[in-house]
Amino acid sequence: MTNGVSFIGQTATWERLLADLRDNRVPHALMLCGPEGSGKLALAVAFAQALLCQHPHEDGTPCGECVSCKMAAKLEHPDLHFTFPIVKGTKIKDAKDALSDYYIKEWRARVLESPYFDLNDWLEDMGAANQQATYYVAESDNIQRKLALKSNQGGRKVMVVWLPEKMNQETANKLLKLFEEPPAGTHFLMVSEEPDLVLGTILSRTQRILVPPLSREEYRQAHPPKDERLFLDLFIMLMRLSYQRKVKDMREWSEQVAGMGRETQKSFLQFCQRQVRENFVYNFRQPELNDQSEDEAAFSKNFARFINERNVIPITEELAKAETDIAQNVNAKMVFFDLALKMIVLLIQ
Repeated sequence: MTNGVSFIGQTATWERLLADLRDNRVPHALMLCGPEGSGKLALAVAFAQALLCQHPHEDGTPCGECVSCKMAAKLEHPDLHFTFPIVKGTKIKDAKDALSDYYIKEWRARVLESPYFDLNDWLEDMGAANQQATYYVAESDNIQRKLALKSNQGGRKVMVVWLPEKMNQETANKLLKLFEEPPAGTHFLMVSEEPDLVLGTILSRTQRILVPPLSREEYRQAHPPKDERLFLDLFIMLMRLSYQRKVKDMREWSEQVAGMGRETQKSFLQFCQRQVRENFVYNFRQPELNDQSEDEAAFSKNFARFINERNVIPITEELAKAETDIAQNVNAKMVFFDLALKMIVLLIQ
């Protein structure tokens, strides 16, 4: 893609989407599924531009020159709609007014800056790092109103749905008929990281396409390191304080991590699980099996020997349990201090 939102890698997936478009067999409800950071949203927005283009090239790629392409490139095409999970806050006081439209300016700015962002980034944009984003029931009525309107440009209408797994059952149920029988020329492009959490009746109405992970090089191109250095510092501190049994410092560490937003906390715990795996593999002295940055590898040089066959699974399980507790709104200070205390025992096994 040279116009509008661009994506990195994912050539095979993009070619499949274009082939469906050329053959006029794009389903009315398509779900791009894949791990965080794989570029699903970037693909969805790029494909939306292809669907709306008035004069596409023979291979199906958008021309980039027509009025539709130029508007879609700015995410301001009247037939290109977005819906995404939000929180109530300074902009929204009542659930009956909880519409993603209130955050559309922030959404467009974020996507245009880079479509490779996560839920934690989006929560920060909304000023709601410690809240849980969701789709409120009012959003389902808003989606139906938008798609009931006649196409402004006389062609297709596209609704990009980011993280449909954040829809509660009431919201999703109100959209079932629309997903099954949308107005003519309407396409839903859903972007999901956890499709198994999407309501089954919605899932059954979509065609799923798996978007594979990016290579290490592609991932770093799409995601310039931001939190990884902070996460590594916190991981190193956790392991050192636990090994040295500095309980007072461990409590201070847990309070520091508890001060971050819940989505950031979950991302940190996922990072820790990956580090445990990488340090265990490091012991096999086969560098091609490791997927680490220079800083991570430098720490593993001395730390890896503490992760072995006896404790690699228990440590990973404790980190995963902590992640589940955080997702369920358990007191973060208690979760992280308890985790640090358990590391004291596990690291000496």
